[in-house]
Order: sequence, then structure tokens, then C-alpha cells
Amino acid sequence: MNKVNRTRNKAVTIRMTASEYGDLQSKIRESGLSQQSYIINAVRGATIPSSDELAVLKDVSRTFADLEKQLRGLATNVNQIAHVANGLGSIPSAEELKKISTQLGDYRKESEDVWQSIRLSINQPKATEL
Repeated sequence: MNKVNRTRNKAVTIRMTASEYGDLQSKIRESGLSQQSYIINAVRGATIPSSDELAVLKDVSRTFADLEKQLRGLATNVNQIAHVANGLGSIPSAEELKKISTQLGDYRKESEDVWQSIRLSINQPKATEL
């Protein structure tokens, strides 16, 4: 591939002592990123989480995704129950079920907001002052 066609077409060479190079490689391994990604993120002042921190964030994200899926299913079930109960005229009333459905929807929205915040923190590290 021709270097002119690359998005990143500038190469940088730096010199380090053995100790500095060792420190750099240790931090790269800890982050789980490639050397290029680590250096670019560091230059841009991004917070670079360790691979352990990233694993925890991904686990929390999966947990919230599962919770979101369960809440969506629960809300669907409540709406179906409300429809059947309203048609049969049985108790609980459609109004009560609608209230429950609204509460579940509010909870779902709150959990989705938290989940999205976590996903953003995983996928796009925020810049910090150097």
C-alpha cells in the first residue's frame, strides 16, 4: 500500500534508554492496546485504562446490556397482560398495569442512560490534562 493513500502517513522515530523502553512496553502491555494506539492516545492526553480496568468496564457493560434486554421483555409482557386484562374486564385494571408499565419504562430509560455512559467510557477514553 502506498504511504500517500494511508490516513496516518507520518512516521515518527524516537530514541529511548533501555529503562524508558521497558517502561513503555510495560505500560503498553498493561493497557492491552497496540503500541501505535497507546502512543497516539497518550499524545492526545486520553486516559488509558489498564486491561484489568477495561475488562471490569466491559463486564459491567454486559451486565447492563442483559438488564436492558430483560426490562424490555418485561415491559412487553406487561403491555400484553394489560391488553388481555382490558379485553376481559378482569382485575388488575388496565390503568394499574399501565402505571406499572410506565414505571418499568422509566427504570429502563435510567438503566439505558447508565449503560450508554459506560459504553462511551470504554470505547472513547476521555482526554485528561497531562
